Amino acid sequence: MVSINISIKREAYDFLNQFKKKDTSYSDVILGFKKKDDSIMRFFGQLKDVNWKERENNMKSFRTSFNERLK
Repeated sequence: MVSINISIKREAYDFLNQFKKKDTSYSDVILGFKKKDDSIMRFFGQLKDVNWKERENNMKSFRTSFNERLK
Protein backbone atom coordinates (compact mmCIF):
# COMPACT_ATOMS: atom_id res chain seq x y z
CA MET A 1 0.00 0.00 0.00
CA VAL A 2 1.28 3.42 -0.99
CA SER A 3 1.10 6.19 1.56
CA ILE A 4 0.69 9.84 0.50
CA ASN A 5 0.60 12.79 2.86
CA ILE A 6 -1.95 15.53 2.18
CA SER A 7 -2.83 18.81 3.86
CA ILE A 8 -6.42 19.63 4.73
CA LYS A 9 -8.07 22.49 6.55
CA ARG A 10 -8.99 22.05 10.19
CA GLU A 11 -12.68 22.20 9.22
CA ALA A 12 -12.21 19.21 6.86
CA TYR A 13 -10.29 17.30 9.54
CA ASP A 14 -13.05 17.92 12.10
CA PHE A 15 -15.66 16.77 9.58
CA LEU A 16 -13.79 13.53 8.86
CA ASN A 17 -13.22 12.98 12.56
CA GLN A 18 -17.00 12.82 13.09
CA PHE A 19 -17.13 9.65 10.98
CA LYS A 20 -13.88 8.05 12.09
CA LYS A 21 -14.14 5.12 14.46
CA LYS A 22 -11.43 3.59 16.58
CA ASP A 23 -10.76 0.76 14.11
CA THR A 24 -10.89 2.82 10.88
CA SER A 25 -8.41 5.03 9.13
CA TYR A 26 -9.08 8.40 7.55
CA SER A 27 -8.66 6.68 4.18
CA ASP A 28 -11.46 4.28 5.13
CA VAL A 29 -13.67 7.24 6.05
CA ILE A 30 -13.02 9.00 2.74
CA LEU A 31 -13.54 5.83 0.71
CA GLY A 32 -16.78 5.24 2.62
CA PHE A 33 -18.20 8.35 0.97
CA LYS A 34 -17.34 6.91 -2.42
CA LYS A 35 -19.37 3.76 -1.68
CA LYS A 36 -22.54 5.70 -0.89
CA ASP A 37 -25.30 5.12 -3.45
CA ASP A 38 -26.00 8.41 -5.24
CA SER A 39 -28.97 6.93 -7.04
CA ILE A 40 -32.44 8.33 -6.43
CA MET A 41 -33.55 4.74 -5.83
CA ARG A 42 -32.02 4.83 -2.35
CA PHE A 43 -35.07 6.85 -1.31
CA PHE A 44 -37.62 4.33 -2.59
CA GLY A 45 -39.83 3.04 0.21
CA GLN A 46 -38.66 5.59 2.78
CA LEU A 47 -42.16 7.05 3.21
CA LYS A 48 -44.12 3.82 3.07
CA ASP A 49 -45.07 3.95 6.76
CA VAL A 50 -46.35 7.53 6.72
CA ASN A 51 -50.04 7.98 7.51
CA TRP A 52 -50.82 10.44 4.70
CA LYS A 53 -54.43 11.06 5.75
CA GLU A 54 -53.29 12.09 9.24
CA ARG A 55 -50.55 14.25 7.75
CA GLU A 56 -53.04 15.95 5.47
CA ASN A 57 -55.36 16.65 8.41
CA ASN A 58 -52.46 18.06 10.44
CA MET A 59 -51.49 20.39 7.58
CA LYS A 60 -55.08 21.60 7.16
CA SER A 61 -55.28 22.28 10.89
CA PHE A 62 -51.96 24.13 10.80
CA ARG A 63 -53.01 26.27 7.83
CA THR A 64 -56.35 27.13 9.47
CA SER A 65 -54.61 28.07 12.71
CA PHE A 66 -52.02 30.14 10.82
CA ASN A 67 -54.66 31.98 8.81
CA GLU A 68 -56.63 32.74 11.98
CA ARG A 69 -53.56 34.34 13.54
CA LEU A 70 -53.06 36.52 10.47
CA LYS A 71 -56.54 38.05 10.77
